Amino acid sequence: MSSSAGGRVPGTPARPVTVVVVAGTHVRLARLDQLLSAVGVLVLATARTVDEGVVAVLEHKPDVVLLDLALPAGGLDLVEQVMARRPTPIVLTGAAADSSEDALAAGAVDVVAVGTESLGAAIYAQALARHLTVASRVRVITHPRGRLRDRGMTGSSSSGSPSPALSVVGDDRRRPPVVVIGASTGGPPALAAVLGALPLDLTASVVVVQHMADGFVDGLARWLDGVIALQVTVASSGDRLAPGRVVLAPSNGNLVVEQGLRLSVEPPRRDQFHVPEIDRTLRSVATVCRERAVGVLLTGMGRDGAAGMLAMRRVGAFTIGQDEGTSAVWGMPAAAAALDGLDVELPLPEIAAGIVDAVARLSVPEAV
Repeated sequence: MSSSAGGRVPGTPARPVTVVVVAGTHVRLARLDQLLSAVGVLVLATARTVDEGVVAVLEHKPDVVLLDLALPAGGLDLVEQVMARRPTPIVLTGAAADSSEDALAAGAVDVVAVGTESLGAAIYAQALARHLTVASRVRVITHPRGRLRDRGMTGSSSSGSPSPALSVVGDDRRRPPVVVIGASTGGPPALAAVLGALPLDLTASVVVVQHMADGFVDGLARWLDGVIALQVTVASSGDRLAPGRVVLAPSNGNLVVEQGLRLSVEPPRRDQFHVPEIDRTLRSVATVCRERAVGVLLTGMGRDGAAGMLAMRRVGAFTIGQDEGTSAVWGMPAAAAALDGLDVELPLPEIAAGIVDAVARLSVPEAV
């Protein structure tokens, strides 16, 4: 492991972004160090292995980590160790960007698009600086894998308990509740923390809408299925919700809950900014489930989900927003609060208990 002072060009801020760079070869480390120094990013240390990288992060406490180590060669392990031991924003580039879905699911926050480097050294350096600067402002949370392993939750395949089979037709009072969760920036580790704390005998079905680039949702589903006890799958048109199971909205359209708790995937609108859209799913749940639903809005940038949470609350559903202190980016929950779309604001570690309590209230048999 080597240290580098990293120079600054005239006119850059007095407090540059600080970074630890992890890459697979000395040549690659030297190139990244040179590019970052030219655009005013201060490289505190470089490392070639997972162990060196983790030590560098613990020792130097950078604003952000730049990872250019192939995920099968240890890149994913580094993401998980950093997020477990000293949560730090991680940006992927080069070899790590080639298969980034699992790393993003595990807690990395951004990717410098594959192909950017081919546009030239100056453009690539500016792109690196831009991504690192934005990532340095993101608040990240401890990776949940170690905690979940300690609790014996190693994935749905080892649960040994089938989901409770409850009817989804007939009297609405007997229909299982639906929990719908929206998340964006910082969402995957927050989702793992919430979903991992839900019990195996949960009498509600769970729908998750996570803003994620096309092609990454399958990796997120695989990762979540491996670190939480409930079964996790990606939704398809025609699927039916089932208690104790988690479905993720696919990345190619909007997930809609229909009568009978059937699912459909709609093509996005021409002017739609986020795909999938959280608001569209929340509104469909408000229409179909009304008061027999729980809405949860986790960390994320922007306003998607705010109007949907208000729609749910107006029909009697219970709505929970993640608080500012535990959000990586307190944008979406803040927007929902501003619209009066939240019943409660809770820190991340208390959200699962809030869901369980709300579902228990909805699951009590009513007198006919």
